[in-house]
Amino acid sequence: VQLQASGGGLVQPGGSLRLSCAASGFTFRNSALGWFRRAPGQEREFVGAIHRNGVTITYAESVKGRFTISRDNAKNMVYLQMNDLKVEDTGVYYCAAGPGKIVSSLTTDDYDYWGQGTQVTVSS
Repeated sequence: VQLQASGGGLVQPGGSLRLSCAASGFTFRNSALGWFRRAPGQEREFVGAIHRNGVTITYAESVKGRFTISRDNAKNMVYLQMNDLKVEDTGVYYCAAGPGKIVSSLTTDDYDYWGQGTQVTVSS
């Protein structure tokens, strides 16, 4: 099983980034997919997730209206489009997959598989 996140970088406040996560080694289309982040000195926190049905999507309040999750089952890819980035969005972003995740558990971090993380730095 492998999850490879990419697309992080340095961006100014108000800018945009698109994170990608390539998955392999498990049945992607049957898995819920989540994004989490860890800011310096803080615990990992939920950012957003998309259920295997492709319809149910949930976000943390802090990113609603700015971030968008999408998935491409044909390519085994999940994306996180981040717009209007703020300094407080800085952190390491992780993608995660959970074949058994149900809708009510999308926000909890008990996903089965995790990527290595990609650094996002928002700074002027």
